[in-house]
Amino acid sequence: MTKLFGTDGVRGTANIHPMTAEMALRIGAAVGRYFRRDGSSVHRVVIGKDTRLSGYMFENALTAGLTSTGMNVLLLGPVPTPAVGLLTRSMRADLGVMISASHNPAQDNGIKFFGPDGFKLSDQAEAEIEALVAEGVEATAAADIGRAKRIDDSRFRYVERVKSSFPRQMKLDGLKVVIDCANGAAHHVAPMALWELGATVIPIGVSPNGHNINADCGSTHPTTAAEAVVAHGADVGICLDGDADRVILLDEKGNVGDGDQFMALMAARWAEEKRLKGNALVATVMSNLGLEHFLQGRGVGLERTGVGDRYVVERMREGGFNLGGEQSGHIVMTDYATTGDGLMAGLQFLAEMLRANRPASELLHQFEPVPQLLKNVRFGEGQTPLDTSGVQAAIAQAEADLAGKGRLLIRKSGTEPLVRVMAEHEDAGLMERAVDSVVAAVEASVSS
Repeated sequence: MTKLFGTDGVRGTANIHPMTAEMALRIGAAVGRYFRRDGSSVHRVVIGKDTRLSGYMFENALTAGLTSTGMNVLLLGPVPTPAVGLLTRSMRADLGVMISASHNPAQDNGIKFFGPDGFKLSDQAEAEIEALVAEGVEATAAADIGRAKRIDDSRFRYVERVKSSFPRQMKLDGLKVVIDCANGAAHHVAPMALWELGATVIPIGVSPNGHNINADCGSTHPTTAAEAVVAHGADVGICLDGDADRVILLDEKGNVGDGDQFMALMAARWAEEKRLKGNALVATVMSNLGLEHFLQGRGVGLERTGVGDRYVVERMREGGFNLGGEQSGHIVMTDYATTGDGLMAGLQFLAEMLRANRPASELLHQFEPVPQLLKNVRFGEGQTPLDTSGVQAAIAQAEADLAGKGRLLIRKSGTEPLVRVMAEHEDAGLMERAVDSVVAAVEASVSS
């Protein structure tokens, strides 16, 4: 059996391996058996999902697999991924499951898992579950089959938790906020939380139909929200992705501030307040060199990890850090949550606007980014373009060209069949030539 788990659970196109109802049932049974190893009699799992049409199919299949091993299932309905992490822990569940492909298009879906502590599972745990899927598991006795029921207050529990992260002495009265929910999991909770905190809310991307999640909206397509910010004279825009675990911010002019700019702002503020644990920020290899230089100038460390918010969180837990994230907008603040939470990060930014009494445009430009270019090359099933001699030679030459004042990062995506080619250099022309040379070599390998 091919490897199931990528950088963020299991993901793929619905009704194509591995994202089939049959495989979801097998995964549900395997993960149910894995979390029932201690032999105790009471086990429960919470399952959330985003707004994809295929979510119904996977919810039912996972429920069947889990209950067949004696797990009791609590169905949360459409909720953000961070809500699943929160409710797994607060409801004393053994396991949390989120059905979502995050920022991917509607035809994709995925399955993410959280342990009883509310954190995503380790690579080792995923490997053991994958082995159980391959072996198959024995169903429990008929008398021990689990039950399933829907939980009606999951949204409200999450909204109250998010609001509790906002400074109590502050209100959003007078702030006009565009919130783009990507027609996804936060389409109810995000506007609700902002309005209850006092903001004037302009919601977009809040009409999911099963097919329009992330379609020309949300954190990967902020243009729609930027137009709304300008048209309504809003103070700020908050763009979430399909499962609301990442955020891209917009200033009052509609300009984008990515995760690096937000992390620079919060790291500097927290360091000044002596609340940045370890006096360091955790970010991935994709974060801009400009962020690294900004932090160095303020005596703040930068810990880099592989790409994926779960690896950021693992490093944060290992080192006792409390702030981390990704350029793409996953922001992890372990003082408040166990995983990236786009809405919570957005609220922290609004709090900083109020505290500093400065417009979003000033706060979202903490440093001048070093020129950075990212290009993707799609490859076919069974192809391994990075192993070819032509690609390896092109990479070696590009690294030599960029040496000293830049860097080159080549990697396979953990969620899509893509090779990602990224470079940074003070000389934008040299950077572009380096990226294009590697991209050309990969394309030649793929087409041969």
